[in-house]
Amino acid sequence: MKRGSVIGNIAKDLGLDLARLSARRARIDTEDNSVHYCGVNLNTGDLIVQERIDREALCSKKASCVLKQELVLENPLELHRINVRVQDINDNSPQFKEDSLKIEIRESTVKGARFFLVEAHDGDIGENAVQRYSLQQNDHFNLNVNTKAGGRKHCELVLNKELDREDKTEIMLLLTAFDGGSPQRSGTVVIHITVLDANDNVPVFSQSVYKASLPENSPLDTLVITVSATDADEGVNSEISYEFDHVSDENNLFSLDSKSGEVRVAGNIDYEKESSYEMQINAKDGLGLVSYTTLVIEITDVNDNGPVINLKSLTNPVPENVSPGTEVGIINVQDRDSEKNRQVRCSIQQNVPFKLVPSIKNYYSLVTTGQLDREVVSDYNITITATDEGSPPLSSSKSVHLSVADINDNPPVFEEQSYSAYVSENNKAGSTLCSVTARDPDWRQNGTVIYSVLAGEVNGAPVSSYVSVNGDTGVIHAVRSFDYEHMRSFQVHVMARDNGSPPLSSNVTVSVFISDVNDNCPQILYPAPEGSSFMTELVPKAAHGGSVVSKVIAVDADSGQNAWLSYHIVKSTDPGLFTIGVHSGEIRTQRDISQSDSMKQNLIVSVKDNGQPSLSATCSMYLLISDNLAEVPELKDISYDEKNSKLTSYLIIALVCVSTFFLTFIIIILGVRFCRRRKPRLLFDGAVTIPGAYLPPNYADVDGTGTLRSAYNYDAYLTTGSRTSDFKFVTSYNDNTLPADQTLRKSPTDFADVFGDSDGSPEQKPPNNDWRFTQGQRPGPSGATGGPEVAMGTGPWPQPPTEAEQLQALMAAANEVSEATATLGPGTMGLSTRYSPQFTLQHVPDYRQNVYIPGSTATLTSNPQQQQATAQQATQQALPPPQASAQPEPPKAVQTPASKKKSTKKEKK
Repeated sequence: MKRGSVIGNIAKDLGLDLARLSARRARIDTEDNSVHYCGVNLNTGDLIVQERIDREALCSKKASCVLKQELVLENPLELHRINVRVQDINDNSPQFKEDSLKIEIRESTVKGARFFLVEAHDGDIGENAVQRYSLQQNDHFNLNVNTKAGGRKHCELVLNKELDREDKTEIMLLLTAFDGGSPQRSGTVVIHITVLDANDNVPVFSQSVYKASLPENSPLDTLVITVSATDADEGVNSEISYEFDHVSDENNLFSLDSKSGEVRVAGNIDYEKESSYEMQINAKDGLGLVSYTTLVIEITDVNDNGPVINLKSLTNPVPENVSPGTEVGIINVQDRDSEKNRQVRCSIQQNVPFKLVPSIKNYYSLVTTGQLDREVVSDYNITITATDEGSPPLSSSKSVHLSVADINDNPPVFEEQSYSAYVSENNKAGSTLCSVTARDPDWRQNGTVIYSVLAGEVNGAPVSSYVSVNGDTGVIHAVRSFDYEHMRSFQVHVMARDNGSPPLSSNVTVSVFISDVNDNCPQILYPAPEGSSFMTELVPKAAHGGSVVSKVIAVDADSGQNAWLSYHIVKSTDPGLFTIGVHSGEIRTQRDISQSDSMKQNLIVSVKDNGQPSLSATCSMYLLISDNLAEVPELKDISYDEKNSKLTSYLIIALVCVSTFFLTFIIIILGVRFCRRRKPRLLFDGAVTIPGAYLPPNYADVDGTGTLRSAYNYDAYLTTGSRTSDFKFVTSYNDNTLPADQTLRKSPTDFADVFGDSDGSPEQKPPNNDWRFTQGQRPGPSGATGGPEVAMGTGPWPQPPTEAEQLQALMAAANEVSEATATLGPGTMGLSTRYSPQFTLQHVPDYRQNVYIPGSTATLTSNPQQQQATAQQATQQALPPPQASAQPEPPKAVQTPASKKKSTKKEKK
């Protein structure tokens, strides 16, 4: 049959699904892996011819020629055995050994004598083999055909009429052999008969059939058997020669000595190819008489073929989660020997989770015996050993490489159960805190670890605003700068997730501890910082050495040694009088207080922490050595020190320069006006506005227009606690004062209307009602009262008080302070409760109501209610101008260094 010819539809016969033949890798295989004569069409399921099939080459003279094939299917593994019976066709013609046969017959041969003819050979079998012979028509011979065992036919010439050499010395006959095939084939041979003289005896063999046994793989020239024949004739008629009768393959495997009759091995004897050989041997004497014998050689099997292991199917790689007993491969073992030499045992090594399970004949299944784990063993080299039962036994082995496919069955595992990160506060954003590492023994994407921070909150804020993690490396970074004083530690949860399907993950806790850095200066709680309040401690004159007079209280927001505070006196009025506890901050006297010690003591205390570098803060402690506030001759702001004196000097110089410039400018203006008008004019108060930049920083105006009248000077006498308190002058209304923006735009007639004739009123005009106060508000003796005209604002301005009256007013205020101190009781004067019986001015009331202004009949007060009552009373008595509708808020009065010096000069006088 031609290649591609259809033998049959095995898919239909076996009931297989055509759609799955390709997926199951259907294929035709043979037991011995020889030539693949057949194949399968995966689309139709037909069994087709793949290689030319020659029955004669496969089976020789065997009556039944079966081609054994196997159909292998995978997923699941299946094996179907297919036997293809090869039918013989008449494709071989009968053949004779030679083209011509020479026969010598004596003329004395009697009628009926028989002469054996060579047998025609036909490779076909059955009806296609040689079926009959035909002899050319002649006068002397007939053809007789005989059938031997096994269906073989041979022919003989039968002499029907005596020969006469003298009549005819040679006879030529044509012998034809015919087979039974369709179409019929034939072969011919020419029989050349020579008529001889008489030869009465033919050679005779000692045995009609010779039998011999020969082991396979016998070496060349091995003697198999010796045949012998005898001839009763003498001379040339008794000389016998031996030869094989017909052409066959046996002639190539064995040789026959024509003289001795020895049969020897001439080729490779293989039991697996042919187990027995039958040959025809003839013996011919010198004159051509021939006799025949049969030689049968039996080949004995030798264990010369080791087992052959064939891997029919293999599932590779094998998933690691397969259950025990899963079939992963099919093994076929073949041994070409026979009987017990063909018996085979298969085994594998013991250290693998696999075993061989016998299946159908010569087939084994490779199955798992336990759970596979790729993370433990990722590859297996399985050695399969097959041993036969021969003597000696032969064995063979085959290695099968089997890989285990990874399954995502392992979650990432962190190297530590928890992590701790330590970072100093005030770190930079983006700095590295620590690194977490998780291992996943799985392979490729199943073992790729990705890190992330789990959602959560830290102090009410999302954890992502504190830290971040690198998804590839696991390095944790700070997102912000940390503050130890705000937060000392926190925890975040980091998740490690692989890329498997489904993904597996695990979490770990990372504790972040923030270490303290000395970034906070000590904060002094007592005494209060300068500018917020003014505190003075009262030290009794009878205080002995070692007495506690005050205490500096400070805290530090840092912790540990950064918060260990030490106290030191940096500067003091009398260095040997007071000392401070290095760790307690208590201020004590070093010795007894003497009369020569200054009443006012100023201490500058430095508070340092123990950090590296050290931070510090300073404060001023004002101590007043006195038993009673009434004993103090003068209460002033004692916070003034040398440091401020320099600033005061600069302010005084600036004020002198501004005043000089201002006076020069006024003189120039006056000169210009006198030159133009040639008559004297009173320069009004608001002619020129003093720029705010030229005023001292502690200078305050009392007029609503921002300038001071040149006709009056004001001295303010305040208590020691009035430095940071509000001091306001009641704004006076005077329609003789013009706004600054309208000063230089008035005409001369307007000035005449506003100021009037200065020469026509020699009497001084009374002050504005806003600046009048009752007699009880004025300084001086408690019994001094003014007349009704003074109260009503109609009397003349009083004369300035003398220095004695000023001192008397100051002492009266001191007495009131002493009485107020007695009524407050303990625990109300700053730290006097802790350091009893000392006295402090922390809670001393602000006695600022008795303020005397020289050249004025009024005494200023800071009591708003009293100011309001006085203003209302003055408003009822004096007629205000019609256009006045609003009273601007007067500015605060602050004691200037200039007023301090002026007061000091008066005191000395």
